[in-house]
Amino acid sequence: MSRLLAAAVLGLSLAALPTIGDAQSFQAGQPIMWGADEVARTPTTLSLRGRAELTQGDSRIRADRVEGTISNGDLTRVEASGNVYFVTPEQTIRGDRAVYTPANDTIVLTGDVILTQGENVMTGASLTYNTRTESAQMDGGSNGRVQGVFYPESGD
Repeated sequence: MSRLLAAAVLGLSLAALPTIGDAQSFQAGQPIMWGADEVARTPTTLSLRGRAELTQGDSRIRADRVEGTISNGDLTRVEASGNVYFVTPEQTIRGDRAVYTPANDTIVLTGDVILTQGENVMTGASLTYNTRTESAQMDGGSNGRVQGVFYPESGD
């Protein structure tokens, strides 16, 4: 299991992010826990404001505000805004806004995105991350570039 992101990132294509098994990704079938300073729920929506957090397995989304769409008792879409963090045991991804779609296991973070994994750091304008396959694509935006600093694993 490799932690090297450099080759795929330099190619600006899908990056094979490190695999630590199912514990890293949001997963269908696992309960979703939520909390916030203020909560409003209807049969079709969930609104979390102030220190909003959704947790599933070992992964979580934190933001100033989280809005969820509910269908047949399940969250079908989650939109987070303001100081958004998607945190897994191995990575932290920060952005201004995120949209998570459980049906295709995809979270898209936008706005000054920073991905950190250990000492490794990658920045860009948007990141599309598949929580099931743990693959990602970072874009630099219309006038920006994707940049990163990567430290090779020591052979010790």
